[in-house]
Amino acid sequence: MTLKETILVTGGAGFIGSNLCEHLISEFYTVVCVDNFDPFYPEAIKKRNIEVLLNNKNFILVKGDIRDSALINNVFVEYKIDLVIHLAAKAGIRHSFFQPLEYLDVNVTGSLCLLESMKKNNVKKLIFISSSSVYGKTQNKLIETDSCAYQLSPYAASKRSVELINYSYHVNEGFDIINLRLFSVYGKNQRPDLAIHKFFNQILSDQPIEIYGNTDISRDYTHITDVTSAISASIKLIQKPKYSAYEIINIGNDNPVTLKDLISLIEKEIPEKKIKIITSNFNKGEANQTHADINKAKKILNYQPNISIHKGIKLFSQWFREIQNNQN
Repeated sequence: MTLKETILVTGGAGFIGSNLCEHLISEFYTVVCVDNFDPFYPEAIKKRNIEVLLNNKNFILVKGDIRDSALINNVFVEYKIDLVIHLAAKAGIRHSFFQPLEYLDVNVTGSLCLLESMKKNNVKKLIFISSSSVYGKTQNKLIETDSCAYQLSPYAASKRSVELINYSYHVNEGFDIINLRLFSVYGKNQRPDLAIHKFFNQILSDQPIEIYGNTDISRDYTHITDVTSAISASIKLIQKPKYSAYEIINIGNDNPVTLKDLISLIEKEIPEKKIKIITSNFNKGEANQTHADINKAKKILNYQPNISIHKGIKLFSQWFREIQNNQN
């Protein structure tokens, strides 16, 4: 099979990035993964995420920071990058309140360094991985034309800022850019601080699970395989001859699930354990509900989420137990 283009994936050793890199390799792209192995969670987890890829000749790992302009520029020169998928970021809404300067520096300044290297090397196709958190607090179904004027956290503000900067590069530098706003992604390699992974850890360790606020909070959970399919469709769209656009597209499941129902689904996967729940105050920066309008994704990307929350939790449970068994 003839190899396709060479794609730079920033943050490629993380949760979404590692799944994406595997998917792209399976589709015969050459993948250059740049990751700084940020200590937000143990480096060993990221190394495990990409372990299966390290011996693949079409996967290249570059350890480095997107704020390192010289390193990023060398990546473009050495590997002849055709397209960029930008996931690298300081993650976590709650944590961004404790390190706002770091979050803005990595997420915004780092993105600017990447865009400038792209401009310097005449690479003008970018898929930026944004977040549903840019919508702020609303009880309505979230649509791309919403104003997004009131972010609730430094993290969310940083993601919205990059979307706006991306538009400037589209208008003034001729970049083709697709911004994908992801909704509560879960699945294989999920970060240990995120709800589903954390709940499995706590329950199997006989610890109570901690709920912030109440169990009526709902999220539009999106399985990682649906996300990688959406990114793959975005690659095909942005590579079309004479394609020239700036897009913002929601990638969700269009099916909010309450914490109460989520916990019930997890409980069925761990029948040997009794779940104990403790509640804390609502977190700053968190919306009570997210619900993605995915009509634009369906129309533009032919996107159709295939993994229901019921199936997704079963798949997660299988992966989680496999990881646990390998560690024991």
